[in-house]
Amino acid sequence: MGTLKNILVTGGAGYIGSHVVKLLCNEGHNVIVFDNLSLGRKENLHKKAELTIGDILNMDQLDLVMSKNIDTVFHFAAWKAAGESMTDPAKYARNNICGTLNILESMIKNKVSRIVFSSSAAVYGNPQYLPIDEKHPTNPENYYGYSKLAIEENLKWYSQLKDIRFAALRYFNATGYDVDGEIKGKEKNPANLSPVVMETLAGLRDKMLVFGADYNTPDGTCIRDYIHVNDLATAHLMAMNYIRDNNKDLLVNLGTGAGHSVLDVISTAEQVSGRSVKYQIVGRREGDPENLVASSDLAYKLIGWKAQHSDLETIFKTMAGVYLEVK
Repeated sequence: MGTLKNILVTGGAGYIGSHVVKLLCNEGHNVIVFDNLSLGRKENLHKKAELTIGDILNMDQLDLVMSKNIDTVFHFAAWKAAGESMTDPAKYARNNICGTLNILESMIKNKVSRIVFSSSAAVYGNPQYLPIDEKHPTNPENYYGYSKLAIEENLKWYSQLKDIRFAALRYFNATGYDVDGEIKGKEKNPANLSPVVMETLAGLRDKMLVFGADYNTPDGTCIRDYIHVNDLATAHLMAMNYIRDNNKDLLVNLGTGAGHSVLDVISTAEQVSGRSVKYQIVGRREGDPENLVASSDLAYKLIGWKAQHSDLETIFKTMAGVYLEVK
């Protein structure tokens, strides 16, 4: 049998990371979470997960945790606010790009050969056609998207030069909360639409802003592909198994193939909660494409993945349990 291997999850106390950690623990894996807790929450960690507080910019801390007989790394430790990335690109270069290179160097040093990377459909930029598939040109609209693309390019080189197998999963709007209701710590400083809607419903915000209602869409507001965080967690485990079983790299989109407008999202949240959302329509935000929907046909073909919980009603029912304490 040999020595039992561990799975390392960077950013594992964060929003998506904590859902992946729960699934890994429930599947019987030994999980070590490596997180500086800048955005993560200890209370969201599965009781079986081991927490190491550390930063991916600190090589000594990384090497120490990477030396614990690690089988696979799941990498979620990243800054992700697209708007902020345009005003503070150095923050995103340091953490997202340099931090990932640190992880790869530590993996090589400690003979760890597999990584599952949380990428983003922001690598595509403005769509030339819809739905966006993996053959679509990559031309990021913001520095955040560029940082994810730069990491993907490095993963390809490290695969070729250092024999590290990777899975890069590109997705747009991660949303919802644990369908079992076990993960309840709210996301810190959310910038995405659905948590902002929920904070407004919960009275944590007086009102929310809708950026632009003059797009060429049925109701004039932007359309996005929303994917439930439990569906994402399942895809990450499937991706790990794929690169392990096939000794091949994997680069796929994760999405539903269906888009919902900003006003659709607000309307569904109101129906589920029985409350009204106070919002104000303001001018367009720079770098916001009007319609972004991803095709996940390749993910279905290669790993058998399809979204199961990503309808808007399920998304907002699971969010109501966290923000409004509604079951």
